[in-house]
Amino acid sequence: MNIPTLQTTSYLNRYEHLKQARAPWVSTWKELAKYLAPTRGFFEGDSPNSARRVDHKTLLDSSASLAVGVLGAGMMSGLTSPSRNWFDLSLQPAAFEKLPGAAAWLLEVKKAVQRALAQSNVYSVLQSVYEEVSVFGTAAFLVEEDPRGGIFCRPFTAGEYVLDIDDKGRVNTFGREFLMTSGQLARAFGIDHLPPALQREQAQQSRSTHRVIHLIFPNPNADENRADFSAFAYTSVYVLEDGTLLRRGGYHEFPVVAVRWETRNTAEVYGRGPGWKALGDVKMLQKMQKTKLVALDKNTNPPVMVSSNVQGEVNLLPGGITRCNSLTDSAVKPAYQVQPDIAALDAAIEDVRQTIRAQFFADVFMMLCTQDTPNLTAAEVAERKQEKMLLLGPVLQRLQTELLDPLVERTYYILLRQGFIPPAPEILCGLEMHVQYISTIAQAQRAAALEPLVQGVAWSARLTQACPELAAQLNYACALREGLESLGVDGILLNPGAEK
Repeated sequence: MNIPTLQTTSYLNRYEHLKQARAPWVSTWKELAKYLAPTRGFFEGDSPNSARRVDHKTLLDSSASLAVGVLGAGMMSGLTSPSRNWFDLSLQPAAFEKLPGAAAWLLEVKKAVQRALAQSNVYSVLQSVYEEVSVFGTAAFLVEEDPRGGIFCRPFTAGEYVLDIDDKGRVNTFGREFLMTSGQLARAFGIDHLPPALQREQAQQSRSTHRVIHLIFPNPNADENRADFSAFAYTSVYVLEDGTLLRRGGYHEFPVVAVRWETRNTAEVYGRGPGWKALGDVKMLQKMQKTKLVALDKNTNPPVMVSSNVQGEVNLLPGGITRCNSLTDSAVKPAYQVQPDIAALDAAIEDVRQTIRAQFFADVFMMLCTQDTPNLTAAEVAERKQEKMLLLGPVLQRLQTELLDPLVERTYYILLRQGFIPPAPEILCGLEMHVQYISTIAQAQRAAALEPLVQGVAWSARLTQACPELAAQLNYACALREGLESLGVDGILLNPGAEK
């Protein structure tokens, strides 16, 4: 039986401190959830299995939610499409890849990681992650080892977790709370780890729930040579709300992938996304739609004035008869004339919709699917797409650093411990392996670097026409290799003896 100790109390205090640090963000998250993502977010007072009703009196226009969906789908297909390769592995420096067995080993490792990702639920989780980070500015999910082999992911939503960062601004602490019955606690942690009161509840099959705190944080006393929980780089604890320690373990790597869209400085724990900038426009759009509906309603069903000569009730239904003693005055007539300019209202609403779509880059991703100028050549279409993709440059860099890098690295080390990664050739031991991204968006970003190269080679060609001896100073083989890398084409196309 576990008894609350000073250490377990410190866990609870630490979690409460993280909740207090998160508190200023929650009010904005609630507004974002209300106007942009009504099915997301989990806040104080929400029940785990209760379906939150969408406030359709407030949400009269779904343009913002549609823009969020387009952004999530676009990021999914452009960054981590499950139907095509989106990452590659390499050794640094690149010259080590020519070592015997290096290329074959890297290919086997890549296939193992791809297979593990495809067999897990990571791609369905990533779709929600892209939407969460665009609306709330922060998204997080847990990457665990699957007992059957491979990985499985547990997604979270805004308000469900707390985070903290290290001195370099990187997320290294995670906490959450959830409810479990005594029976669930007994199955998950063992009945011997429950206090006597909960053991009696479990015997009585009570359905009352209890709050459980889960914390993951760096272990300052990590020692790989020990066999207990102190061997892990990160400590993981489950504590009941009364301070009872349910389980203590750890992880070799930080298991939570937490990504922020953007932060103002390295001291900011949570991020801000397009939803923060679009919130005012979304509120205005709902107000404008309400105004338009009221105007239409007054135009089709205007307020009326009723003569004192009317007998009985006024019948405003089509074909209805209202009896009146007077033959000169109108029995029922409009109180005032309403002539709304619906066309002007529609134009103003469409302007706001366009602004919201632009803030969520929906126009960028929709442009990749449709082309409104069929007279453009394929080269001109590709150039326009590359220009649009440059808008995502800063976002792409952060997503690679905080989302894709940790995901691939965590998956690799899990597979390595499970024995699914082939042993590396002895000659490669101690070398550093890097991840290169070859997704559609990443290639478009790199292709932007091709334009100066093409212009430089063309300019050099014009100079060599006037002075042929200058041609020997330009390394065309190097230009060819750089161009292929910018286009995302594998260097295997070059002859083995080609010089860089």
